[in-house]
Amino acid sequence: MAYIHKVQYYETDKMGITHHSNYIRWMEEARIDFLARIGWDYVKLEEMGLVSPVINVTCDYKKPTTFSDEISIEVSVKEFRGVKLFIAYEMKNDKGETVCTAQSAHAFLDREGRPARVKQDFPELFDTLSKLCENA
Repeated sequence: MAYIHKVQYYETDKMGITHHSNYIRWMEEARIDFLARIGWDYVKLEEMGLVSPVINVTCDYKKPTTFSDEISIEVSVKEFRGVKLFIAYEMKNDKGETVCTAQSAHAFLDREGRPARVKQDFPELFDTLSKLCENA
């Protein structure tokens, strides 16, 4: 199930094209939705003592988007190494054309900012993400 984002007027620039920085925001919206759908929403993770900062983002812009376009964002777990999680995104317009492909990398840290021992301390989370990994 894809996350749907409708391009807002304020997300466009003087040329009427979506400003590139907004795609990063859409990735976060889609990622939060994805984690909630698999049973691991951010509130739950934070209550467990985990934070997951972004450590890297890449975006390849394929086609422009404009005001009121509906963008479908598919999210998948590309790789999971216990502490590091790599998420892939494919964004398509309502014609089914890919407008952006992207990836974000995240670290799982404890409240003190140290790498979390996900496999040992959070085995259910580890198992869920491992099973969703494309490279499994």
